[in-house]
Amino acid sequence: MKTVAVLGAGKMGAGIAQVAARGGFQVILRDLQTKLVKDGLNLIDKNLGRLIECGELGQEEKNRIMGRIHGTTDLSKVRLADLVIESVVENMAVKKQLFAELDSICAPHAILATNTSSLSINEIASATRRQDRILGMHFHNPAPVVKLVELIKGLDTSQATIDAAQDFVKQINKVSVLVQRESPGFIVNRILIPFINEAIFVLGEGIASRDDIDTALKHGAGMPFGPLEMADALGLDNIQSVILSFYEEFRDQKYRPSTYLLSMVRAGYLGRKSGKGFYDYMNE
Repeated sequence: MKTVAVLGAGKMGAGIAQVAARGGFQVILRDLQTKLVKDGLNLIDKNLGRLIECGELGQEEKNRIMGRIHGTTDLSKVRLADLVIESVVENMAVKKQLFAELDSICAPHAILATNTSSLSINEIASATRRQDRILGMHFHNPAPVVKLVELIKGLDTSQATIDAAQDFVKQINKVSVLVQRESPGFIVNRILIPFINEAIFVLGEGIASRDDIDTALKHGAGMPFGPLEMADALGLDNIQSVILSFYEEFRDQKYRPSTYLLSMVRAGYLGRKSGKGFYDYMNE
């Protein structure tokens, strides 16, 4: 495996492209518009610049990394890739159409991976004729920082595909875990989002204050961040979307969203990105 294509040059796609290039791979970064591609490349350049400032990277190495990344709006360029990682909008119709196009463009040996955090790997794979070479490859945000990559098997994903994906993850200095079959939330979100939702229940029921809830989990469970701090960082609208998807899929009351969470989202209190969530970030 020498060449990796990343589809989608937003924050996540750019982060994946960055770690792949730093791992020594030639990278094709593709998006629909030239401006989006340039924005992605600028973000990578900025991220690497920060690493230089803190002494983790030299200027020559930064130049080599940037030299391995080739931006384009031409989807046909991904035909050169051995691995394609899709990181576009979380919409099944969009992903299926894209994977059908990739199936006709890419070399027969190429592996097609989706960075989806919630959609069905099997349904995405059904748009192709290479179901054995389709898998989920879920990076966590921010991709250059978080070490974990969840690999998700579809019904027809071959062991050779899993082996190749695991080798790729090692080469980019990440740690992989294998999800044996698709399930909403995979491992991390399946456990983390209900945990955060329960903390919001505790706050909404007046059992403890915001600060005491976060302090309790930080000092009582050894967590670096409290669950309400974490919710603000992830985005309360994202928390709501994920927990609702669990509830709709499993029809289990343990996944019902906190009414306090729903009220916060309706009020536009989405966390750090809106300037206010459980904490106030307006004056930071």
